[in-house]
Amino acid sequence: MKSFTYEKAQSPTAAAAARGKPNAKFIAGGTNLLDLMKLEIETPQHLIDVNGLGFDKIESTPQGGLRIGALVRNTALAADPKVRRDYAVLSRALLAGASGQLRNKATTAGNLLQRTRCPYFYDTNMPCNKRKAGSGCSAIGGATRSLAVIGSSDACIATNPSDMAVAMRALDATVEAIDAAGKTRSVPIADFHRLPGDTPHIETTLKPGELITSVTLPKPLGGKQIYRKVRDRASYAFALVSVAAIIKPDGAGRVVLGGVAHKPWRVEAAESELPRGAKATAAALLQGARPTTDNKFKLTLVERTLAAVLSEAKG
Repeated sequence: MKSFTYEKAQSPTAAAAARGKPNAKFIAGGTNLLDLMKLEIETPQHLIDVNGLGFDKIESTPQGGLRIGALVRNTALAADPKVRRDYAVLSRALLAGASGQLRNKATTAGNLLQRTRCPYFYDTNMPCNKRKAGSGCSAIGGATRSLAVIGSSDACIATNPSDMAVAMRALDATVEAIDAAGKTRSVPIADFHRLPGDTPHIETTLKPGELITSVTLPKPLGGKQIYRKVRDRASYAFALVSVAAIIKPDGAGRVVLGGVAHKPWRVEAAESELPRGAKATAAALLQGARPTTDNKFKLTLVERTLAAVLSEAKG
């Protein structure tokens, strides 16, 4: 690990200002960043510890929703009574991720910002456009079983690893951030993560120096809320395919896919197909998919996983 300097932020604006230093990074739980630093994929010269900023509360909003502080640990969020009662898809998604030890450290903001687990991103001997823009994508033409089938580009076929983000997309969450001048900004979760295009190293729409302060959920939607994750082993594994769904008694609802794209994959027009069943809905969700020989099984897996979700929703 390369040497770096460290400071504890005294305020949100001070943290955002410190982020303007050359090659500086925020750190909270560190469950992803520290691993990347050990491998020298991330080599920050300065770390800004934001744990003391007080963003560790879950509070009701005047609109009837919830405001989740950026530093709320995944364990606490999954166990919160209001989340379990009114936003069950979020609780289920969190509990499907990582391990108990990691959930005890991982934060809400950090979960949203975690980086891909594409094996070529982690192999510093291989070119990767996420690590070094313009160097090429080793995954294209390589081992692609776990990688994207839709929303990819000629520059990147990585997937987003977050379970929590898939549920947040189903709930239409909003990410709130602050900059060094104290200006706040709200970003709908639908717009937060970017597709790779020609710039896969730019993964979110956060502006340089912005610090996530909270994530806000709208008032409860009701319906049957389900998160189903298909992976190679029962725990401590990332999704090959996951489905976050909110299904109403009449069969209408929302569905978001994980494990298939560079961001949580929701096609709202496809949700009109839900009453017709999994086959029609999956076809609409995956229209324009570009699977490889290694991962084309994901198209079938999406349909079957969605069928299991819809069956569970019917009781």
